[in-house]
Amino acid sequence: MKTQNRWCIAATLLAMILLVAAGPAGAQKATPEKTSPDKAATVNGTVIPKQTLEREVRLFTDRMVRQGQQVPDVQVPVLRNEILDSLIDQELLYQDSQKEHMQVEKKAVDDKYDEIKKRFKTEQEFKDAIAKMGVTEAEIRSQLKKGLAIDELLKAKVVKDVQVTEAEAKKYYDAHTDQFKQAEQVKASHILVKVAPDASDEKKAEAKKKIEEAQEKLKGGEDFAAVASEYSEGPSKSQGGELPYFERGQMVKPFEDAAFALEVGQLSGIVETQFGYHIIKVEEKKPETTLSFNDEKDKIEQFLKKQKTRDKIEAYVEGLRKNAKIDKFI
Repeated sequence: MKTQNRWCIAATLLAMILLVAAGPAGAQKATPEKTSPDKAATVNGTVIPKQTLEREVRLFTDRMVRQGQQVPDVQVPVLRNEILDSLIDQELLYQDSQKEHMQVEKKAVDDKYDEIKKRFKTEQEFKDAIAKMGVTEAEIRSQLKKGLAIDELLKAKVVKDVQVTEAEAKKYYDAHTDQFKQAEQVKASHILVKVAPDASDEKKAEAKKKIEEAQEKLKGGEDFAAVASEYSEGPSKSQGGELPYFERGQMVKPFEDAAFALEVGQLSGIVETQFGYHIIKVEEKKPETTLSFNDEKDKIEQFLKKQKTRDKIEAYVEGLRKNAKIDKFI
């Protein structure tokens, strides 16, 4: 398992700090020393406790489990080493922020702390969560202060110089035109009368009768939105049955096949799906197209700026590593 980026590896605490995302640094080696019962590493003499490392490993693996992913036992040593490298990099950046006299106001820390607390319904829920994480409020405030100092350092020393020209964005667009293709899309409204696939014949007959009543009203010229508001049992009922644009593969197949086969303004017959009976009206269609460079230019420039920022942070951290004394004890 290869972790995605250094700042997210140090699980919940530093993820909450909202640091600039950066990819894994290169293979700069720390000095492997003897083992230590209480130290994971030292960075220019500052200790990274083994307890901190193990907590971060636990938080990361717990989060993976909540997302439905397991960390194989054979990958845990690799994961632990990557997380330790993350903690080392963060300590290097924090030490550099202090050399550069980056100041963090107490109010900024308080605001970030309050922002975290607001994610919880009650004060007790927040306290229970941090207790489960194995951290104190003071530790969180300390981490937030360090994170904000690092953020200020990166803004001052790295991010401010990152620029993307229009020519660079155009070059990327021309080399990746497949990324900017937009599939055919349909905007439709529908009336749904719900019935489960395993419903009794009697229930299916009742639902069929109701959708047929709606169909007769439409054939008689009544407004689709009005009939949908009266008869539909789907969540779009309050919008007169109106659905957002969709592509192939976003709807169940019988519904999709019917919608894409209709012309604009045309009504379907009764369409049966796993949800029940539908009547579909196509409102608009968009053919397959390639989005223009002008439409996508801002997004491309933001994407490339993130890439450049990540690369510059990697290089900056590597420079700090080359001039640091780092001892790892795992």
